[in-house]
Parts: sequence; structure tokens; C-alpha cells
Amino acid sequence: MKLKSKLALTGAATMAALFLGINANAARMDMVDVSNNNGYMSTAEYVSMRNEFGVKTVTVKISEGGTYKDPYAASNIANVQAAGLYINGYHFARYATKAQAIAEANFAGRTAQAAGLPVGAVLATDVESQEANNQSKATNDRNNAAFMQEIQKFGYRADIYTSGSWANNKMTIKGKTGWIAGYPFVPAGKQWYTNNNAWQWSGSAHFRISYGGFDVSQLYNDYYTAGQKSAVKPTNKGAVKANNQAANKHTSKPSASAKWVKETKTYTLKTAVKLRTGASTSSSVVAILPAGTTVKTDQAIIKGGYRWVRQPRFNGYGYLVTGPASNTLEYVKTGTGASHTYYTVKSGDSWWSIAQRNGLSMYTLASQNGKTIYTTIYPGQRLEVR
Repeated sequence: MKLKSKLALTGAATMAALFLGINANAARMDMVDVSNNNGYMSTAEYVSMRNEFGVKTVTVKISEGGTYKDPYAASNIANVQAAGLYINGYHFARYATKAQAIAEANFAGRTAQAAGLPVGAVLATDVESQEANNQSKATNDRNNAAFMQEIQKFGYRADIYTSGSWANNKMTIKGKTGWIAGYPFVPAGKQWYTNNNAWQWSGSAHFRISYGGFDVSQLYNDYYTAGQKSAVKPTNKGAVKANNQAANKHTSKPSASAKWVKETKTYTLKTAVKLRTGASTSSSVVAILPAGTTVKTDQAIIKGGYRWVRQPRFNGYGYLVTGPASNTLEYVKTGTGASHTYYTVKSGDSWWSIAQRNGLSMYTLASQNGKTIYTTIYPGQRLEVR
């Protein structure tokens, strides 16, 4: 798709630019999407996203396939709304046939209702799985249409999320529809996918009081803000400008010719990490390795916005990320002899009190121990605090 700068926008795109106040020097963090991978997200975190980064709306994972329900969907929906942001949802599609698409739409719709997603919100289908990759464009178009038609019966508005390389290749994405992912090295000065609803321009954005990397998107119209001009206003416009510019500078550079390189290293995980069957976030999960696990690797690669390493296993290989490509050691500590500091839980302790005592947020403390703040801790238990 041809890239357009602010000056090149014409017609409806120009109206959208004027409506949203596009800054040609930086892609904006209009929308964030979250899932169980981000753990529990508090109202305070969403308020910070709004006031300091200019986030207008959050799209939360609702479900996947025909059985998986995101355990954080309900709390995310409630906390996003409490922060005064618009709320939407998405379903990770596994369907390969029209019948499966309809069944998944019914499952997603019921799950969204139970989690509290309000009528009128967008419930997008996230189409990037191996199942979809194995189908023809015509079959994917038929399946996506069936899903979206069915999801509207629940009172939700439909859309398709996919990658830029799949849009109009593996499936049709019409103008004024679609939420498209494409990660340039430096997005400043250019707007991608301006004919669509939204452009996901980073998969590793960071927010001040939240742990880990996040997917962020720029909106080109009001589809993801309840079909109306957004009324969400940040309280610190100076911080929004600075934070957006910083995020643009640190976007990871994708490589069309990325190659595996030899890397014989030993890592110790400082937070729980998913071990997958391939070097892709859409690859199946073999296991969730808890914090403290020692991982020996033989190769590494920068791919899809992340730094992946390969772990030889008795029956082949496993793949996991050490962190975003721009921060290669976010999730690990190098060397088996890495220094760890532990705290022994005492009677009366809580996630909050231990975190405060050690200069951490309780979400970071819980995450680096492979837990959530809702996990019960007991006297005598050891927690890693450094």
C-alpha cells in the first residue's frame, strides 16, 4: 500500500486528518490492545495511558478459537471504562471453514457479553493464524464475512485485524475498514494504511507505570471511538507529545532478510515467558516457563518486532522471546550466575507492601515472579525482588 504523508492526504483522508489532528512528525498512540499476556491492568495504568500518552481507546482480547476465554477480559473492560476510555474487543480466529467461523463468532459474542463488553463496541476478528494462512483468499473472505455477520447479531460492530502483508493478499480488506499491523523503523513523517480504520505501528511500546511492551495503533476515523468524535482528553499535552515522539524513535526495525545467527548462551528468566513451536507470536504455545527457569540457546534472530532465541529440546526445538528487538534483554538475565535478590514473605505482607519496600510496582513484582497480584502469597515464600 502506498504511504502518504500529511500533505499528500486528500478527500476523505484529509477530513480524517483534520478531525484527528494528525501530527506528521509522529505516529500517535490512539489505541492500545491488551490481553492475558499483559497480566492484570489497573484503572490507574489506563488513566496514565490517557493523560500522559494520549490513548483514547483500548481493545481487549475476549477469546480465541472455540474454547479459550481471556481471563482478564472482564477486569480490563471494567478498568478501561473506569478510566474514561472507549472500549472494544477482539477474538483471535482459528477458523478454517464457514461453519467454524460462525461457531467462533457465537462463542466470542457470548463471551464478550459475559465479560461486560457494551453493545455498540467493536468486536474485531484477529486473522493471523496458521489456519488462515493455509486457506485461499476466497475462503478467508467467506469465513471472515460469516464471522462478522454473526457477531453483529450480538449488537457489536465488526472489523478485521491482520498484518499489512496479508491485507488484500490472504484476504480482502476494503477501504474504510480494517485494522492493519505494519511496523516501520521510523514512522515519523509518514502515515501508513490511511484508507483503513487503524494502523498498528508498534508492538513494543512502553508506558510509564505499566510492565512490558504493548501494541499501539493510530486511528484514522471514529470507528473505534463508538462512531463519534472522541471526547477523551489527556491532562498533560506536553507529556503526550514527548512520549509519542520517544515511542516513534524506539520502534523496532523489521528485517525482510532476517537470519538466524549462532548464539550459545544461558539465560535465566526474570518473568514467565511462553515457549512456542516457532519464532512467531501466533505459533502454538508448548509451555509457559516460570520466572527463574534456566534456558540454554543455540541460535537467535530479530523477527516480527522481537528478539527470539532457539532452545534445543529432546524432541526438537522451542522458541521464546528475550524481549522486543529494541530491548533485547527485557525478560531475561544473562548467565546462570546472574545476581538475584530474594525477599521472604512475612505474616501481614502483601504484594503492595513488598513492592513499596523494594522500589517496585506490585505488577512488576508479581510478573517477575510469574504471578499476578491476585495470587495469594504465604509467610515463608521467597519472592525475587531484584
